[in-house]
Amino acid sequence: MKITQLETIPVCVPLKAGLTTKTAHGEHIDSPYVIVRVHTDEGLIGLGEATLAPRWSGETSPGCVAVIQGLFAPLLVGQDPLDITSARQRMNSAIRLNPFTKAAVEMALWDLAGKSYGVPLYQLLGGQVRKELPVKLVIGGFSPEKTTDLTEQFLDWGARCLKVKVGLDAEGDLQRVKIVRELAGPDMPIGIDANQGWSLPTAARMLKALEPFDILFAEQPIRGDRPQDFNELKKHTNIPLMADESIFTAQDARQLSAAGGVDIFSLYPGKHGGLVTAQQICSLASAAGQTCSIGSNLELGIGTAAMLHLATAMPAIDSVRYPGDFVGPFYHVTDLLDPPLTLGPALATAPSGPGLGVALCDDQLEQYRDASGAARSLDSC
Repeated sequence: MKITQLETIPVCVPLKAGLTTKTAHGEHIDSPYVIVRVHTDEGLIGLGEATLAPRWSGETSPGCVAVIQGLFAPLLVGQDPLDITSARQRMNSAIRLNPFTKAAVEMALWDLAGKSYGVPLYQLLGGQVRKELPVKLVIGGFSPEKTTDLTEQFLDWGARCLKVKVGLDAEGDLQRVKIVRELAGPDMPIGIDANQGWSLPTAARMLKALEPFDILFAEQPIRGDRPQDFNELKKHTNIPLMADESIFTAQDARQLSAAGGVDIFSLYPGKHGGLVTAQQICSLASAAGQTCSIGSNLELGIGTAAMLHLATAMPAIDSVRYPGDFVGPFYHVTDLLDPPLTLGPALATAPSGPGLGVALCDDQLEQYRDASGAARSLDSC
């Protein structure tokens, strides 16, 4: 089997009315992503998704298309799509960084591998270690009124774990967490995510103030480029600390593990440039006795499916203790799949069909295809 074409389809999918998200990075209203289809001479097609966010990884939709068509296609067309390690080496030799772009192509190759062998992707990753994957829904950094509305809505849906966005302003952060805790009751697990919004002194003060609310974890409370600050912060709180923006590569994970200030690694294939690096981080965490959890960049259906396959196969990803962010399709008007993914909201399962086990909805793909060619930000689609 040989690769004949790398097809890139820019899309812009809005979030549902009332379900936009707001973090220390800004407000997420629309998703300018790229769908990738890797075609082969045997008629099999692999699906991938580049979940792009300029403020996150520096990648844009036009940039992603240019990299795949200008750099990756000449290196991969004519190659065996099952030689995933070789494909990764070729992509890494062509350009540094660009993890979400690389992940989209690698994701499509894994999908092709599963389809070629007739097995779900999780079988290629070692098989399922857990079938049911607990989910947490995310409440953005909004006003008290909207926080109340979203919390009540998610509880009505049957959510069993919530994550609250903080890191915007101290008074609002505390009020937001207080509202969610009061509405959710004393027993529901609640985590927080500051998205690097606090300085080290502010994080130490805020986590101390938040401890009475029985916080499950504190995700990226400090800047991502100062991993050493986790060690200092750990002296001031008993809340488990989770790294997200601090951990893109396996080298990042090794440094954080050696330093000892981080309790939980937040993983998702796009951020790490693909499933292979995510597996490497899981292995490193297992060896170091650390825990992993699935995070999110608000993926559509293909990206979420890849996360589900990873989480169901990796023992280091403890979705029972720290439920995963398998949430992107909840927030978007469509996940572009036919049929759509079935997600909780309490429990999710990985698709059981060959490869990723998902298929694109052609009508939805055409409806949300972005033909403008203009660079876009998260809030300008």
